[in-house]
Amino acid sequence: MAIALDGAYPDDEPPGDLAAQYGLTPFGGRFEPQAERLLSLTDAYLRAASNSVPGSFAARTARRDGQPLTDSPVVHAADLDADFRIVKESFSRITANAEAAMEYFFSRLFVHYPEIRSMFPHAMRDHMEHVFAALAHIVWSIDSPEALTAYLVRLGRGHRKFGVKERHYDPFLTVLAETVRHFSGSYWTGQCEAAWAAALGHVSSVMLAAARQDAALQPAWWIGEVVQHDQRCQDLAVLTIRPDQRLHYLPGQYLAVQVPRWPRLWRNFSIANAPRENGLIDLHVRAVRGGMVSCSLVRGMRPGDTLLLGQACGDMTAPADHDRDLLCIAGGTGLAPLKAIIEEAISARRPGRRRKITLFFGARTEEDLYDLADLRVLEWIDPSLTVIPVVSQQPRFDGIKGMLPEVAARYANCAGAEVFISGPDRMVAKTVRLLASRSQAGHIRHDPPGSAI
Repeated sequence: MAIALDGAYPDDEPPGDLAAQYGLTPFGGRFEPQAERLLSLTDAYLRAASNSVPGSFAARTARRDGQPLTDSPVVHAADLDADFRIVKESFSRITANAEAAMEYFFSRLFVHYPEIRSMFPHAMRDHMEHVFAALAHIVWSIDSPEALTAYLVRLGRGHRKFGVKERHYDPFLTVLAETVRHFSGSYWTGQCEAAWAAALGHVSSVMLAAARQDAALQPAWWIGEVVQHDQRCQDLAVLTIRPDQRLHYLPGQYLAVQVPRWPRLWRNFSIANAPRENGLIDLHVRAVRGGMVSCSLVRGMRPGDTLLLGQACGDMTAPADHDRDLLCIAGGTGLAPLKAIIEEAISARRPGRRRKITLFFGARTEEDLYDLADLRVLEWIDPSLTVIPVVSQQPRFDGIKGMLPEVAARYANCAGAEVFISGPDRMVAKTVRLLASRSQAGHIRHDPPGSAI
């Protein structure tokens, strides 16, 4: 849930001045522009709500001291079933009219606050879907405090790149409140309002705290210069980018990219290399049909061009202290994060047992195995790495042919291995299903669907 950049690049502001995301505050009333004042009002409202609704969610979990919320006390769902049930039941009525609810919300937002329209992408369909998906994720995980907090922390940090100012809270939250109330109809009671107020107050406090902490550690965005553009095939390029300052990340993570041609439009791409001393990062980008950012990166960018980079995200990273073998299964440009993980594993070799690293790299044709030459170099550097190319639509290919999930299920050795899977969502889901019974619980890693290209 966010307002995007007002222009190709965010306004220059001192670190920490941005509100950084939409904190969600209680219904009923206006919203002050200062974040501290906003939290004070929120806490006051929540105290009132907690007096009328026993076991109020936010009254037990919200904090206003700006400290990390990941260590806040776990709230037992058994004490809060009533609040959770009310929020979920009322939201289910909105879910039945999701498209209409988002159209209602954004039309009212733009009519009453027309200056805000210029801050959003021209095409709103995807943005509306993302806003509703984020709200749905919050509601359906409301009775899982630890999972909810982790999601809100990521949301709060990630939204800093949109350049949201504190003055934008008032219109967004006021219209959001009106939308929920409108689509709840006669089910919108005082108890329902209090339950939503408590839950959304918690959302606001977690996101604000996460954004403030993140602002103290790193910028909201980086300016990246393209130093190399390697067109590997017609619709695929490898870009090497130099951020204007150090961009910290873990191998396997991804980041959001915005190109000057399409301001306010961000798309995620995995980083394809382990951290380097010179700070350069590689992106493997395939131009997808209708993909404005991906097509610009593949066909429109040249050395010397600049773009915006968001912060690194993603949980598909290798544990720092494990010595298990690695089994990597990559479909298409899903190779990018796995290549970064493999590079890190090779460079971090320690005395003792040499871990085996096996990479299944799948594509439609041999030409689509765009990075095979580089992978063969890695094999030469470290003989414990085995690269197995797989193609699905080239009968005369001199190698393994077939669909990647089935090939991996037939040939891969999962015993004692940490398994990493990356690629198209359906390929990942099928591979996970086929390997689940052969791998120990918790040792298959992949990013959520649609998180990175």
